[in-house]
Amino acid sequence: MSKKNIKFGFIGCGLIANKRAKFIKKNDIFICFDTNQNNSKKFSENYNCKVAKNINEILNFKDLNAVIISTYHNSLSSFAIKAYKKKLNVLVEKPGGKDLNQLKQLNSIIKKSNKKNIIQVGYNHRYHQAIIKTLGLLKNKKKTGEIMYIRCRYGHGGRLNYEKEWRANKKISGGGELIDQGSHIIDLSRLLLGNFNSIKSELVTKFWRMNVDDNAFIILKNTKKQIAHLHCSCTEWKNKFNLEIFCKKAKFEVDGLGGSYGYEKLKIYYMKKKLGVPSYKEIVFKEKDKSWKREIDIFKKSIKYKKTFGPSVDDAYQNMKIISYCYKQNKLIK
Repeated sequence: MSKKNIKFGFIGCGLIANKRAKFIKKNDIFICFDTNQNNSKKFSENYNCKVAKNINEILNFKDLNAVIISTYHNSLSSFAIKAYKKKLNVLVEKPGGKDLNQLKQLNSIIKKSNKKNIIQVGYNHRYHQAIIKTLGLLKNKKKTGEIMYIRCRYGHGGRLNYEKEWRANKKISGGGELIDQGSHIIDLSRLLLGNFNSIKSELVTKFWRMNVDDNAFIILKNTKKQIAHLHCSCTEWKNKFNLEIFCKKAKFEVDGLGGSYGYEKLKIYYMKKKLGVPSYKEIVFKEKDKSWKREIDIFKKSIKYKKTFGPSVDDAYQNMKIISYCYKQNKLIK
């Protein structure tokens, strides 16, 4: 299947859907649906596509190849399952569901299936330019040495009435800052260090009047005793993303994600044989955030070759296992 033959439908037409739709040719977007009719109407006008009356109209739309699902957490997995069973290729927003049971069900269905259509999960932070560059440099183990530990901080400051939004409603979101931004940095930690066998966490609500966490502090350790030290927060006040990777011969520091998070910057340090002050280089990526474009390109490639090249449902399931364990550890879910 060539790229030009892919016909897209959108389930959910909010901010995230629009970020993805910008990198798809308007003529390739055929139909959309959102429970918020204003969102559907505006999306339809922007991309010249039909507004569906309901989900089933999208799932049964003639010759549709793919759907992009960007809804609230509690409906992500159920819509993904319905689309997958209709033999549609699916790009579903992270975290893929609101809890472990939903991801477990989705993962089980895919593993038992012999269908050729694919599901990719929207962990698009893997596709930021500074992250891609870092992953490339880390392949030269002779120069960098083994990763010892990583440290990551990711946060924003919320906004007026943030505690009244859907993210603050546990029945819809499944949790707070940990399942929201925290899922991204857990995904990056697994990308760098693999799966973890030790999890320690402290989840707190320090500022916002809501029944979910506004800060999460996590320490993950794998069987090689490599450690990920993570903090996600919606009391950061000024948007912040910072990832440090400490190797035996080098250090890499990614700062910013573009936009309100500031230019993406990569600082590269290589240790000298006699130690002391390391050699240092900084790369600033001033281009606009193209992680969404790279994600769509990978999704199209996956459809073409009938193989998932991006974050898989199993990745999302493994991420959610960590998230779920943290919530249980802090007695925030049964």
